[in-house]
Amino acid sequence: MKKILARGMITALAITTIAGCSGNNSGGNGGSTNPATNKPAATNSGGEAKSDPTKFSISLRTLNVSYVEKNPDINKDKYVLELEKMTNSDLDIRLIPHNEYQDKMIQMFATNDIPDVVQGGGGISGPELAGAVENGVFLPLNDLLEEHGQDLLKFIPKEAWARMTDSKTGNIYGIPEVLSNPSRRATWVRTDLLKKANKEVPKTVEETLDVLRTFKELGVEHPYAGRQNFKYADTFFGAYDVLGYLNSFKLFPDGQVKPSFFDSENMKNAIGVYKTMHQEGLISKEFATIESTDFKALVTSGKAGMWSMNANELPIWGAQLKQNVPDAEVALIPSPIGPDGKGGYGHYNPVTRSFFINVAAKDKAADIVKFFNWMVSEQAELFFSFGIENEDYKVENGQPVFEVPTDTAGTDKMRYLNYWLWLVQDTTYNKRVSELSESGKQIIDAFDNMLSKEGRRGLEFEPRLDALVQYPDLNPKSDEMPPLILEHVLKMVYGREPIENYDKVLDEYLSKGGKEVIEQATARYNEAENVFE
Repeated sequence: MKKILARGMITALAITTIAGCSGNNSGGNGGSTNPATNKPAATNSGGEAKSDPTKFSISLRTLNVSYVEKNPDINKDKYVLELEKMTNSDLDIRLIPHNEYQDKMIQMFATNDIPDVVQGGGGISGPELAGAVENGVFLPLNDLLEEHGQDLLKFIPKEAWARMTDSKTGNIYGIPEVLSNPSRRATWVRTDLLKKANKEVPKTVEETLDVLRTFKELGVEHPYAGRQNFKYADTFFGAYDVLGYLNSFKLFPDGQVKPSFFDSENMKNAIGVYKTMHQEGLISKEFATIESTDFKALVTSGKAGMWSMNANELPIWGAQLKQNVPDAEVALIPSPIGPDGKGGYGHYNPVTRSFFINVAAKDKAADIVKFFNWMVSEQAELFFSFGIENEDYKVENGQPVFEVPTDTAGTDKMRYLNYWLWLVQDTTYNKRVSELSESGKQIIDAFDNMLSKEGRRGLEFEPRLDALVQYPDLNPKSDEMPPLILEHVLKMVYGREPIENYDKVLDEYLSKGGKEVIEQATARYNEAENVFE
C-alpha cells in the first residue's frame, strides 16, 4: 500500500505541470545567448542585457569535502570565479562546518545573520531551519519559478517539489537538488582481501561475520569500519529492518504507526550482531568516537576490509585507496540480508539539498532564480563535470576530451566540482564522468542492477510530527536514531547494559513523549496527511 499525501499541494504541482510544459528549453538563464561565446548573455530580471553582476550571499555546508575544507578562501577559488563569470553573479559563500551544521544554522537564525540564500536539507520543516519557513523568513517561489525557472520546473520531478511545498498554502519555498535513485549507499569490500582469504562475497549476516573474522585473522586493523552514531555503519540495522530514521516508520499489526525500532525482536538481534563484532574485535573498540574525516582516512589508507559509503564515491575513494595501497581492489557488493531475505541501507528522500531565498533579498530574487535555473543547463553540466575548458579538458570534434584523475588532489577537485559546487542536479552519479573509467562504469552497473533492488524505506512525515519537534530526544535524523534510543543501543553494544533490557527502553520512549509520537503518526497516516512512502 502506498499513501503519498498531497493535501493543499495540488496548486503547487499544477504550477509545476503547466510551467513545465511551456517556456523555452534553452538551459541558460532564461535569456539570450552570446553568439561569440555560445554562452548565455547576462540579463537582468526583466530579460534585458546588463553589465553588473548580481551580488548575493549563500550559506553552504562543507559536507566533508576536502577541497572546500582545506581551501583558504573559497570565494577566491578559480572555479567559483569561473562560475560567477558564467552566471554574471558575485557570490559571497559562507561555509558552515559539516559536523556543526545544525547548531550553526540555529545560531544563524537566532542572531538574524541570514544570507540571501540558505542551504537546507530535504524538506521545509527540518530542525536546521529552526521554523524559518513558518516564521516568514523565506520567499514563496511559485511566481518566480514560473517566470524565471522554467528549466528547473522541467528538470525537477514533482515528488521533489512536493517536499519544498507548504501543503496548506501550496507555496513552494525551496529549490531542491534531487536524487533519482533513493538507494544511494552501498556495501564496499576489499576484494583483494576476499581473494587472499579464499572467500566468496557474503550474502547473509552470518556469512558476513565469517568474512570479517577472516579479515581479522589476516591482520586487517578494521575488518568492518565503524563510525560515530552508526552513520555509514548501519549495515546490520538495515539487514534487520530496524534503522529507526525519519523515514523508517511502519504500520504494525496492531494498527499503529511506530518507528521501526519497535520491532523488538529484530532490534535485539541487530544490537547483538554489533555487540559480537565489538567483543571479537571485528569493529574498532572506539568506533563510537570515529568521525567522518577519520573514517575516510582509515578506509583510504587501507586499514579497513568492509564499510558503507555512497556508491557514487567509488572512483574517488577507490583511487585514493589505490594510491596508498597499490595492490588494493575494492568493489560494491549486495548488502547482507536479514531474516526477511532483504537488506540494504535507508533510502534517501528525493531531495538531498535545498536552497531558500531570504525575503530580504526580494529585489534580486529573480536573478537568483535564474542562477539556479542555469544549473540544469548543458553549459553547467560540462563545467561541473570537467572543469574549465582548455585547462581541465579540451573539445575535439565537438566532444569533450577529459582524463579522469587518479591522484588525491585530482579526485578531491572532482568531488568538489561534481558534487559540492553543482547545487542543482540529479546527484545519483555523474554520468559524463562515470562513463570514462572502469570504476565509474561499476557505479552505473551497481545503481542500475544492484542498488535499485535493495534498501529500506518506511513512512515519513513532512512536515515532521509535532511531537518529534517537541521532544528532541525522540527526534531522529535522516540517518541517525533518536538520541534516547541511540544512547541505550551504544551502551548495549559496549556491554554496559543488557540487551534484554531493550523492552524497558521502549517503555522509557513511550513515557517521555513517545505515545504522542505514535498517536500523531497513526492519525496522519489514517488521514493520508503529508505522509511519504
